[in-house]
Amino acid sequence: VTALPTQAQEAFLEGHVRAFDFLGAVPHVLVYDNLKAAVKRILEGHNREEQAAFVAFRSHYLFESRFCTPRQGHEKGLVEGLVGYARRNWLVPIPEFGTWDELNAYLMGKCQAEGQRRLRGMELPIDETFALEQPSMLRLPSRPYPCCTVHPVHPDGFGLIRFQNNRYSVPEENKHEALWLRAFVDRVEIGNGRKTVAVHPRCYGCEQDILNPMHYLTVLEQRPGAWEQAKPILEWQRRWPEVYNRYLVALREHLSTSLATKEFVRILRLHEVY
Repeated sequence: VTALPTQAQEAFLEGHVRAFDFLGAVPHVLVYDNLKAAVKRILEGHNREEQAAFVAFRSHYLFESRFCTPRQGHEKGLVEGLVGYARRNWLVPIPEFGTWDELNAYLMGKCQAEGQRRLRGMELPIDETFALEQPSMLRLPSRPYPCCTVHPVHPDGFGLIRFQNNRYSVPEENKHEALWLRAFVDRVEIGNGRKTVAVHPRCYGCEQDILNPMHYLTVLEQRPGAWEQAKPILEWQRRWPEVYNRYLVALREHLSTSLATKEFVRILRLHEVY
């Protein structure tokens, strides 16, 4: 059981990867309802036209998909029952956590503890029973599948890329390039086909600017007068060490405001390497 902030296709695939890692193997057959992340079109009987990304994912792990008859949830009753079991036992009352990672660490602990339980009619606990079954499953590939969607993007005049009503910054030297954005559940990666130029935490809000202050230092070194109004720097100042503020004050006691700012920006640019 894992919690994700969206039901988008990349989250659907990410859930698989986490399950396979937990099992240490891949089942030969997986049974689904007809969710859009996997099914493009329902055909006759149990035949489906699958989404291209889902076919690529299955081809990576080599498992077979099987789809239920629409509106016949009893065809995968064990799954429905386990969803209810997890909800009643682990999510009532609703727990509170500061981050998705904390919530998932809690759920992982609950799942691991289940391995010690012996179900009615079984001779061995769940973990020991699964250890007998695991060798007959498919082996994990050497690398996990990259669970993301890919989008062509182009920065605006401010060096920002718009994606799903939010904007993400790119370095000054890349602001005039045609770029690609890879949207994962927890992050976005922006690249130019040769290398990744920016990585940001993925934002699920609306009309937010996610800015990396390092992307603006080369400009501020050339235009120190913009320092006081630079939004990414103002946000960075709220969380950087107090010694940075003391050092900037010390610089301004010995240099003009412009020269002190330039020198301070050069020091901040050491973050590009260290």
